[in-house]
Amino acid sequence: MQGRKALVVGIDEYASSPLYGCVADANAVAGVLAKNGDGSPNFSIHLERNVESPFELKRMIEDCFSGDPESALLYFAGHGGRCDVTKNGFILSGQGYPEGQLSLDEILTIANNSKAKNRVILLDSCNSGCMGAPGALGGTSSLLDEGLTILSACCSNECAEEYNGRGTFTSLLVDALYGGAADVMGHVTPGGVYAFIDKALGPWDQRPVFRTNVNSFISLRKVVSQVPDSVLRQLPSLFHTPGAQLSLDPSFEPTNSPDWEEHRIVEPYATKDNTEKFKILQQLEGIGLVRPVGAEHMYFAAMESRSCELTALGKQYWRLADTGKI
Repeated sequence: MQGRKALVVGIDEYASSPLYGCVADANAVAGVLAKNGDGSPNFSIHLERNVESPFELKRMIEDCFSGDPESALLYFAGHGGRCDVTKNGFILSGQGYPEGQLSLDEILTIANNSKAKNRVILLDSCNSGCMGAPGALGGTSSLLDEGLTILSACCSNECAEEYNGRGTFTSLLVDALYGGAADVMGHVTPGGVYAFIDKALGPWDQRPVFRTNVNSFISLRKVVSQVPDSVLRQLPSLFHTPGAQLSLDPSFEPTNSPDWEEHRIVEPYATKDNTEKFKILQQLEGIGLVRPVGAEHMYFAAMESRSCELTALGKQYWRLADTGKI
């Protein structure tokens, strides 16, 4: 199996109705997908600007989804539209309408027939929500094959919005890929990207369309994790079950020591083993996996001999650690 490849296309130069931010959007997406947060290689990028012919654009897309890669990704920023009669969507090459039309059904068929294990399509174009929509009149490909995810900037009957000359969808997409949508372990998945964009938008804002048929999400990019995996692996040893509470006392607080004269200290004094555990617990609290019980802060939970417990998200990572998936 080959690695990860991505075709990134941005078109500004149209025969009529030129655009001004799509090439810049494509450059930004290519830049962030090329490397992970630590600088290691991520996707092998094929960046194309101002593709003139729809036949050439289709050939590029076929090349992207050809072979047997682990992952194949298509990003397109440019004009799109929808046929009033059939309701089928299309994107436009630089030739414009109607000569430059490339049907979204054709692209979907190419992706569905691909041998790539993971296939991702990201569209920042008007009416892009048509892709994969069930029940479109005359549509030949309304279902997503297993392993395919589509994230479109807008619904099938909407024009994709811009802000300051750039696509609103792509601007949020790039922020998500740079780490805004990363999970605790630093993985940015399509589901995380959608959730990030959805939270960033207000109730009146245009929302993207998310369609997927996967058993598990591909990681589009890896950034530095919020805590080392080695810390997450200690969850089952700190909490014997996901619902267990860990009893605390003043020996967990490192400043509760006779060496500290700036504040009141109480017995039992800080011990090395407990303060090392407490340091880990505070890290886990900082990323929302642990919370104090009966106290506002972990410091007071320790000094008042209370306890701490896993949050709902913490329980999820406990199970991953307990089954050796971290």
